[in-house]
Amino acid sequence: MTMIQILMLVVLVVMFIAATKWPINIGVMGLVAAFAFGAFVFGMDDKEILEEFPASIVLTIVGVTFFFSIAQKNGTIRILVDLAIRAVHGRINVVPWIFFVISSLLTALGTFSPAAVALLAPAAMGFCATTGYSGVVMAAMVINGAHAGGFSPISVSGNIVRDIAESNGFHIDGGALFVAAYVVNLIVTILTVVVMKALNRLRTTPEPEDFIAGSGPLASGSMPRDTGSTGTSVSGSGQGTAVAVAAPAPAPTVRSQMTGHVWLTISLICVMVIGAVGFELPIGFLALACGLVLAFTSLKNSESLVSGISWSTVLLVTGMIIYVSLLTHAGVIDSLSTMAVAMGAPLLVAVVLCYVIGISSAFASSTALLTALIPLSIPLLEQSDLSATAVMAALAVSATIVDVSPFSTDGALIIANTQGKEAKTIWRDLMIYAGFVVLSALLLSWALLVPTGIM
Repeated sequence: MTMIQILMLVVLVVMFIAATKWPINIGVMGLVAAFAFGAFVFGMDDKEILEEFPASIVLTIVGVTFFFSIAQKNGTIRILVDLAIRAVHGRINVVPWIFFVISSLLTALGTFSPAAVALLAPAAMGFCATTGYSGVVMAAMVINGAHAGGFSPISVSGNIVRDIAESNGFHIDGGALFVAAYVVNLIVTILTVVVMKALNRLRTTPEPEDFIAGSGPLASGSMPRDTGSTGTSVSGSGQGTAVAVAAPAPAPTVRSQMTGHVWLTISLICVMVIGAVGFELPIGFLALACGLVLAFTSLKNSESLVSGISWSTVLLVTGMIIYVSLLTHAGVIDSLSTMAVAMGAPLLVAVVLCYVIGISSAFASSTALLTALIPLSIPLLEQSDLSATAVMAALAVSATIVDVSPFSTDGALIIANTQGKEAKTIWRDLMIYAGFVVLSALLLSWALLVPTGIM
């Protein structure tokens, strides 16, 4: 690697440290660093520096947060969360797995993973704010679920991997690829729950302001309450005089909260699901269109509607993607990949490639890296007897399972929709979790698939 490439990597590390230590948006640092290297090292003008501006990601974040911020304000998200909790009879720990299954079904049927995450993240993170469930674990449920189903035989990513293999003379078992992705993502999600529970961080006490009167599990009766038959509750240690406390006023039922605005919002959510899943329309434009309809029904609050858009997330993702695009322009990714292939030992090359594609994907488009970096495994497969299905499945999982990173589209959507007290720390928490995933999940996907010869 050249000195410039090493310096650019050092600057990236410094930005992470600074953003973790001080409340400065790392996207701003990324844009400034991109300008410094682009203009003064590579002689690029502003159009060239911004050539990889992630317009589709920005549109998705803007559209989704615009629509669902209105849905949050009119109470729809709270009602949907409440219904989910009531459906499982108050078993809070079951609800996140429902999101995992739904997310995997959406992508297995062909929905692009960011669209599935965009549809589920608002309700999922609303559930966390209401119940105190870990936002990091819920992020893993939604995002890992999306990638668990994301390599089905009819999915976009699954077809990309198979096309790359076939164009280079290798056959990929589509069913095995799907099962491998599902199993690895499921195992990592289970491990996430176990570790967070062991650290006593699976659930916390939600802030009082996270509850809206008449909504949420406490108001709806989803949580058990100990009440007496006379309308009073008795508290005490079992000894001494019991103290009678007046029973709280009955909370409004879900049916009474189903206003015209709520029904309209639910209908528009259905329109978005049908449009994104059935007709593969871009979720960003769909969300903006549906949000515009809601905006015309909320003209009294028109000044606050745009404030719900997560501009800080847009800045964060944009700055980092533009800086990472300069890393690619400088040849950093190619240098790392070439160094990996030059190692010689097939199993070692395979694990290094998993880490190269995984770490790179944490800061860039997973789909783009699938297309760009999976072909690097072709020389390895030609010079060894490793299974093509196993190696490419391990690389495909490595490229996508790191999308919990706050710099990926999926991670950014989680941040943009986080509510309550976790909104202040979710960026840092997802960064730490992404580091855990990089260290463990990439090695796990390689160990399960490549050396075992199971595929």
